[in-house]
Amino acid sequence: MEAAILAKSLHQLEVKVLRAYGPDEDLDAMRLVRELNYKEGQANQAFSWLLAKGLASETGRIPRTVYEITPLGREYAARGTPEERILRHLSENGAARLPEIVAALGLEQKDVGSAFGLLSKEGALVMDSEKRASIVAGWFEAAHGSGEKPRVALVRDLLQRAASRVDGLLEEADLVASEKAVLAGIARKRGAGDSPFRLAERERVIYRLDQNAAEVAKALDALGLTGEELGAVTPEMLARRYWEGATFRPYNVKSPTARLIPGRRNPYVEFLESVKDKLVSLGFEEFDGGLVETEFWNSDALFMPQFHSARDIHDVYHLAEPGFAKSIEEPHLSRVAAAHENGGETGSRGWNYSFDRDFTRRLILRSQGTVLSARQLPTAKVPGKYFGIARCFRYDRVDATHLSDFYQTEGIVLGEDVNLRTLLGFLEMFAVEVAGAKEVKYVPGYFPFTEPSVEVHIKHPVLGWFELGGSGIFRPEVTESLGVHVPVLAWGIGIDRMALMALGLNDLRELFSPDLENVRYRRAKM
Repeated sequence: MEAAILAKSLHQLEVKVLRAYGPDEDLDAMRLVRELNYKEGQANQAFSWLLAKGLASETGRIPRTVYEITPLGREYAARGTPEERILRHLSENGAARLPEIVAALGLEQKDVGSAFGLLSKEGALVMDSEKRASIVAGWFEAAHGSGEKPRVALVRDLLQRAASRVDGLLEEADLVASEKAVLAGIARKRGAGDSPFRLAERERVIYRLDQNAAEVAKALDALGLTGEELGAVTPEMLARRYWEGATFRPYNVKSPTARLIPGRRNPYVEFLESVKDKLVSLGFEEFDGGLVETEFWNSDALFMPQFHSARDIHDVYHLAEPGFAKSIEEPHLSRVAAAHENGGETGSRGWNYSFDRDFTRRLILRSQGTVLSARQLPTAKVPGKYFGIARCFRYDRVDATHLSDFYQTEGIVLGEDVNLRTLLGFLEMFAVEVAGAKEVKYVPGYFPFTEPSVEVHIKHPVLGWFELGGSGIFRPEVTESLGVHVPVLAWGIGIDRMALMALGLNDLRELFSPDLENVRYRRAKM
């Protein structure tokens, strides 16, 4: 780019650097802060722009250790450290007990105790038989007469030096041994809220202007640009007429405008909310539960036998610590155990095995949303309609239609007159009205806790047919064991898969994409 054209495009921060320095000078952010009165952020921005335009280059990095004054340190610099305030109080008021010092100075007891310990170790304070602290006679004179500053004076000097600097930093390389020793006791790397200094490891980045920067600097002179040109007119400038006689920066009216990106809700989150709104509008009540469940509620209460293949460790994630719940609620435990062993009072023959009451307490990450329905049944109203959106965890190979953790919309409808036709109506609503599917089919299925059982499948324009979810009417072994004596419709629909169709996606993983451009695009299509 021609030097004159490039010169016209420079920001004031860049102009001042190019006019002030030559190609043979080492530059860093702190030099610009000192000599050009920049803030550190402005200096870094100037170097970044010059690097991008090929007018400067990075020549080296020097590690450095710095001590940064904290808000507490600035308070100490203004009001005095606890040690200073204690010495001042005792000097003016005489000996005092530590609780009296705490009350008089408004300090915390731990701060006064710590400060007294430091001053006592230094020989400044002593405590008499009545536990009153007082200043050791002649201590101040003796401490200063030794030729070395006492610790309290060194801390005062360090605080004042750091507080007087714009950046609040003390370079370790500029400190003497005694100052480093003091800072070692009052500076922390992390969590420095209760320390006057924060220790940090930084780098000093060295830059040099390139040779073509000199040509651009000459072009700046020829154009009369100094870096003091005004970039905007403010109300104060108009009121005081500062603009009269001032020079303004040139503007390129053809330059593209800044891209405005308003905040938007994630499209998948918005889809989940729309499902909730639809179900609530139909009279459903929402239920919820914890991610960690027991084998009892996740499977046993749903009449899934403890030797069922879905209990394999590769299908559910169990907790290592704690591994088991302390107990299971009664009478649910005894009724469910009886239903498994011999049918109990459900009219069934059960599974005919010895129910393991220890295994049922094992803690796992819930593998299906139906666990929420099981927990709701003992307190559900009849008639009643309930739903929940549950995050579930199940070992699976991740692909376009499977994830190892996923969301289900889980629901139950209780009533004397509900039947399979009612259930199919709800499934059609999810497939057509919520997911937006054009083609739907119902397939007979098997679940240990429902009879009859139905799977609903939809056709995706790219992925083809896939299962949307399972459903059915709870078996008496489930409902009777939990105190419900009417038919209960139940379904567990993969809401991730509904979103796949509704949002026009071809892969479930896109629902959780970190690609913000893709998220914005999907949001714009909704």
